[in-house]
Amino acid sequence: MDLRFGDGKPTDEERAAVDALLGPPESSWEGADRSDADLRWARGGREARDRRDQLLPALHALNDRVGWISEGALDYVCRRLTVPPAEAYGVATFYAMFSVRPRPATVLHVCTDLACTAAGASELCAAVEARLGPESGVKVERSPCLGLCERAPAALVIRAGAPADAAQGDVTARPAFEDEAVQADSGGPGAAAPGDGTGKGRRGRNTLHATAVCAPATPDTAVHTATAPESAPAEPAPALAVPQTGAPDLTLLKRVGTVDPTSLDDYRAHGGYTALRRAFALGPAAVIREVTDAGLVGRGGAAFPTGRKWQATAAQPDHPHYLVCNADESEPGTFKDRVLMEGDPYALVEAMTIAAYATGAHRGYLYLRGEYPRATARLTHAIEQARTRGLLGDDVLGQGYAFDIEIRRGAGAYICGEETALFNSIEGRRGEPRSKPPFPVEKGLFGKPTVENNVETLVNVLPILTRGAEAYAAIGTPASTGPKLFCVSGSVARPGVYELPFGATLGELLTLAGVRDGLRAVLLGGAAGGFVRPDELDIPLTFEGTREAGTTLGSGVVMAFDDTVPLPRLLLRIAEFFRDESCGQCVPCRVGTVRQEEALHRLVDRTGADADGDITLLREVGRAMRDASICGLGQTAWNAVESAIDRLGAYE
Repeated sequence: MDLRFGDGKPTDEERAAVDALLGPPESSWEGADRSDADLRWARGGREARDRRDQLLPALHALNDRVGWISEGALDYVCRRLTVPPAEAYGVATFYAMFSVRPRPATVLHVCTDLACTAAGASELCAAVEARLGPESGVKVERSPCLGLCERAPAALVIRAGAPADAAQGDVTARPAFEDEAVQADSGGPGAAAPGDGTGKGRRGRNTLHATAVCAPATPDTAVHTATAPESAPAEPAPALAVPQTGAPDLTLLKRVGTVDPTSLDDYRAHGGYTALRRAFALGPAAVIREVTDAGLVGRGGAAFPTGRKWQATAAQPDHPHYLVCNADESEPGTFKDRVLMEGDPYALVEAMTIAAYATGAHRGYLYLRGEYPRATARLTHAIEQARTRGLLGDDVLGQGYAFDIEIRRGAGAYICGEETALFNSIEGRRGEPRSKPPFPVEKGLFGKPTVENNVETLVNVLPILTRGAEAYAAIGTPASTGPKLFCVSGSVARPGVYELPFGATLGELLTLAGVRDGLRAVLLGGAAGGFVRPDELDIPLTFEGTREAGTTLGSGVVMAFDDTVPLPRLLLRIAEFFRDESCGQCVPCRVGTVRQEEALHRLVDRTGADADGDITLLREVGRAMRDASICGLGQTAWNAVESAIDRLGAYE
């Protein structure tokens, strides 16, 4: 692709997709027809540059509408936003969900990560690829974790097409989900489902953008869903991912499965917006004090004290302040945030409003995984309803406080779970981590003070304010307070999200999930975590307890593997994951993840003395990545492999 402005022209369909987002161009400098006035001066450049953050949504609009991003379409986006084509190309090629090469409108993403690999994803891919040839009009792509680990193996069908209101004819097709399909761009509820309703065939120009989840997937269901999505099976409700649904002692999951996630009235009838009213009664400083006294720490893995982060942001004299909710959970084995967003979306909207109020922010961004269409639809609907009812906007609850939320969809990049990479992604740049300092509380999103928390962390704020800091801190242990969500998958009878107080043991959790006979190992913390042996199930599930045991709690991943799972191939999949997901910015990670994968390829069928040389090499590479990488991806890429070698004797 020529990385300068070229002669490529967007098609009418591509132009319509971009204009629907950015509005029609005002001059030929932005791609409109040339006029005499345009020959005299250039105008609008500053305003266009200020919209650089619309680059990622514009790429989504093209990908949703056409299925790939052509040179002419990218050139048109660059002209509209005055972004250098080389930079836009770098962004478009950074994300796994985008393609700058022609591909069919329908893409079947088959998850090949840890839980799905253990459940037979390789065999599923082989069978699907054998049945879906080029004439099928479907492209099969092996995908990293789709966040559907409790229903492994999983697949996601994404079909490009026009949004419902742009289609021709009477749209009457059946929804791809049991409650709504996902429309291009907005993902709003009520969008029409796949099919054009005109009888012109599924691959005609009037098809509609839609998605469908197939989990657990079989070759038959995956092929049928990809080739006939208008008759795709209904996606199971989020409550099915919560085996404890209805239990009286739940705190964070108490509404999932018992409250209609689309109804604001139902949410309020079950205690919704009580916490926000108390926050307004307390004032920002007192809210931060409550969160600090409760001992809440980040639930994404870093365990940084939330109150300290909020206080540091609120104290910054530079304005405006921003709030960012990190809903891009891409750690293999993690799906708790997805369940919260799908099953209790208003809780997140309320929690974000409280966090923004406490830190002096008036604008919030919800960065949501592109692989979560149902969560996108639910949150879009919840935000619209909250705005309509005066719970978002210029005067929240009549308190004179202005706050609103904008959803930004990710596009398949694990590294964007790192907070500064996430900021770059929102700003329309490659999702590469920034060097620290300065820290986000000083210079974060758009160079302004920013507080960033993940979904589970924010939702914990609600019980802190409704019950009080002291009552919340009484849950768990003195160093790890409150409840914690654990994502249990793999060789268990009842996979799903479990809520337990900090301090419960690993054995107690696995007993609840029904661990199967022949347990070989348990992976804590996901691909960036570590393995433990079956005789170590008395480890307390706290940040300090797992640290003392030489492992990590991470984001709450608990993945069990029985003796039917070939451990060397599992480790190789972890290495492949980190090689693919490295952003390439720093040498230790860019080179080290490749060297790690190469060594593990050689070790797949080696043991004993034959493996010693490569194991020594792995240790040297692992230490270099841990000590010298810019961000947590490279620093943790060796953890799981190291623990498998040292604790499990993987190559003995």
